Amino acid sequence: MKAVCWNGAKDMRVETVPDPKIINPRDAVVKITTTAICGSDLHLYNGYMPMMEKGDIVGHEFMGEVVDIGSAVKNIKIGDRVVVPFPIACGNCFYCQHNFWSLCDNSNPNAWMAEKFMGYSPSGIFGYSHLLGGYAGGQAEYARVPFADVGLFKIPDGLTDEQVVFLTDIFPTGYMAADSCDIQPGDIVAVWGCGPVGQFTIRSAYLLGAERVIAIDRIPERLQMAKEQSKAEILNFEEVDAGEALKEMTGGRGPDACIDAVGLEAHGTGLEGIYDEVKQAVRLETGRPHALRQAIVASRKAGHVSIPGVYAGLVDKIPMGAAMNKALTFTMGQTHVHKYLHRLLDHVQKGDIDPSFVITHRLPLEQAPYGYEIFNHKKDNCIKVVLKP
Repeated sequence: MKAVCWNGAKDMRVETVPDPKIINPRDAVVKITTTAICGSDLHLYNGYMPMMEKGDIVGHEFMGEVVDIGSAVKNIKIGDRVVVPFPIACGNCFYCQHNFWSLCDNSNPNAWMAEKFMGYSPSGIFGYSHLLGGYAGGQAEYARVPFADVGLFKIPDGLTDEQVVFLTDIFPTGYMAADSCDIQPGDIVAVWGCGPVGQFTIRSAYLLGAERVIAIDRIPERLQMAKEQSKAEILNFEEVDAGEALKEMTGGRGPDACIDAVGLEAHGTGLEGIYDEVKQAVRLETGRPHALRQAIVASRKAGHVSIPGVYAGLVDKIPMGAAMNKALTFTMGQTHVHKYLHRLLDHVQKGDIDPSFVITHRLPLEQAPYGYEIFNHKKDNCIKVVLKP
């Protein structure tokens, strides 16, 4: 089969690789009909995620048709149309039983690696380094899905791939980011980053009852989408001081919730931006937490700071004094996708949201390297790339 393979920083190639097979009774094989490039994939593309190996198949946003199942899978049948949550979960451990699906104890065969970096391991993740399991990803023609009786979600008739494929990751990610902020009627929410996750965070904040959402970015087309499609107020941080603007827009109090939907490749300005760029380039710092710093300082006292943006190691100059003395509540983590699937599918079916609004580019799988290039470098007004095997 054809698959998108990582061969080093900024070197994605479409290669011929062996077809996946059933190796465990709880496995299934899915013929992929739609997959996508995630903003998190750019961290792989730019070489910031450790434990990648040449030839690794990438991708964790995918869906398709079941073409083979293991003998222990009883709730799925060949021919079912399914989406595949990006965290791999066993369904039986303490964390799965408590709805913390992305923290599954049993799905990362390389947990010992993650424990050296993090103390404990999160779940395995499709196509996202050997640190998180070394699983082949879904930017391919076929994929093996472990724990398929837990990890496959059947899609009802009448919905297109593009309406549901983002249930695999970015829609639940944006929703969880907002949901964890305990949004109350009348709340003001600030979102750093207007990429796909940021767009879904904005829409989710409104679904959860926010009165106002203020979106911060520097890319004109992303800000335009946030304003026109997601109905946010917008700030271009290259034109205004975002912190001062937020204070003014909230009557001096600050937003009730501040959400960092950017993560480890945030773009800063001035000396702070240069500091982060240099330290990350020489690996003295593994993330550029400009957005996180701003979110902490901008939040109102006793506010929420939510972090759906991916971080993979160490970051510097975090204003913990502000966080502690303002009594901020922090929530963060990889998304517990399984927890939100039924709720978000219901929103799609009722017409509350059509998740396909974020798609700007549709490409055949063979053009994935081009898709990565334009997504990474913000060319051709690219915000979200969908690939068709």
